[in-house]
Amino acid sequence: MSGIYGVVSKKDCIETLFYGTDYHSHLGTEFGGLAVMNGDRFFRQIHEIGQSQFKSKFFEDIPELAGNKGIGVISDSNEQPIYLNSKFGPFCIATMGLIENAESLVRELLDQGHSFSEMSAKGPVNTTELIARLITLGDNLIDGIDRMFDKIEGSCSLLILNKDGVYAARDRWGYTPLVVAKHAETYAIASETSSFPNSDLKIMKYLAPGEIVLLTEDGLVSQKEGNGAMQVCTFLWIYMGFPASDYEGISTEAVRERCGAALARRDKDIKADVVAGVPDSGTSHAIGYAIESGKPFRRPLVKYTPGYGRSYTPPNQEQRDLIARMKLVPIREVINGNRIVLCDDSIVRGTQLKNFTINKLWDSGAKEIHVRPACPPIMFPCKFCLSTRSTHELVARRAIRNIEGCDVEDVSEYVNSDSSRYKKMVDWITRDLGVTTLRYQTVEDMVKAIGLPREKLCLYCWTGECPNKCQGSKSKCENNSL
Repeated sequence: MSGIYGVVSKKDCIETLFYGTDYHSHLGTEFGGLAVMNGDRFFRQIHEIGQSQFKSKFFEDIPELAGNKGIGVISDSNEQPIYLNSKFGPFCIATMGLIENAESLVRELLDQGHSFSEMSAKGPVNTTELIARLITLGDNLIDGIDRMFDKIEGSCSLLILNKDGVYAARDRWGYTPLVVAKHAETYAIASETSSFPNSDLKIMKYLAPGEIVLLTEDGLVSQKEGNGAMQVCTFLWIYMGFPASDYEGISTEAVRERCGAALARRDKDIKADVVAGVPDSGTSHAIGYAIESGKPFRRPLVKYTPGYGRSYTPPNQEQRDLIARMKLVPIREVINGNRIVLCDDSIVRGTQLKNFTINKLWDSGAKEIHVRPACPPIMFPCKFCLSTRSTHELVARRAIRNIEGCDVEDVSEYVNSDSSRYKKMVDWITRDLGVTTLRYQTVEDMVKAIGLPREKLCLYCWTGECPNKCQGSKSKCENNSL
């Protein structure tokens, strides 16, 4: 996933833009970018942030920037913002999401005589430039954004900076959030509401799916109303979102505590001395578990510095493993001889949890380890944000292959937490991880912890339900199993 931030003010906006963008650093590890307008002039800067933080990369650029409107992005894959001089005039664009049919769209545009200038670290064409090119096929920016939405498969929310101000569009199914805030004569829009408080910005509006607005020096101007077809990403609350952020007005920290409490209510038979969370996102789930169970919350594993980032977001397994191994330091005095309930946000591949977390606990003298993920087993690679990209790498699918002796197309019995096949799968993962017990969160308890109706949440990676491919139905996507 990526994070985007935009600001328009009657005064210089650079400080607000810089810190607002930086507050999205947990959402991407590859590139950071800023684009600013000062009068009719654009200033744009992009840096790789794979081995350093956004602040350190851009700190020396800030004195060189000036302007009253700008956009920023923390990107998980593409160098952005992209600059394009179009028939609508010049603009800069930043995007977040995932375009499933990017390759076919590129071929289509090339066949029509269009050219691409930007190359991506993830492939032959930068998908943000692809989005920009698609938008320029419209009669105007708003029409172009609408036509782009019609063409793409996946999701795309975006910010466009031009002489008018900052245009913002949330993807039609609302997988990724966009929120408008205001302070005095400054207007901002962001993926993460945690970027607002320390700049004294107060939330004005949560954009609806498909909604398009324009931020100007004088305020917020509606360009196109949204729709009611919400499918916001559930994983924002479970893992990807910052604890101090909220989505659709629902606190991330509160949801995680409710998830942990739900896990504890299903654990009446577990005797434990310590409740712990895998830092950072597992910590909130563990706090909820501890409050509900009455068992003490302690920290057997601590994260060395925030600079190590997340082991889930880097693009290659080697880098993910390095971060996972180095960032968590065990405290033997808390671990030795204790029965530990270990809460985590999720289990995706399972290798990092096994090799770099559980083994550290056993090696430090843990008596028992009871793993409690805050979401169900992940069965399907995400189709709407850049996260897990291969069915083969998922630990749940690895378990199924070992049970069945081959890949299977229909995994519905393994999705059903009441089935015997589900129990066999969890038992296999328990043995593979080498833990005392393993119990996953149920879909029902996860949805209840968030508090939105189930039909307003994207549950694709757990259930394979893909409504945007099926015109709002709850049927399964084509080819969603392998």
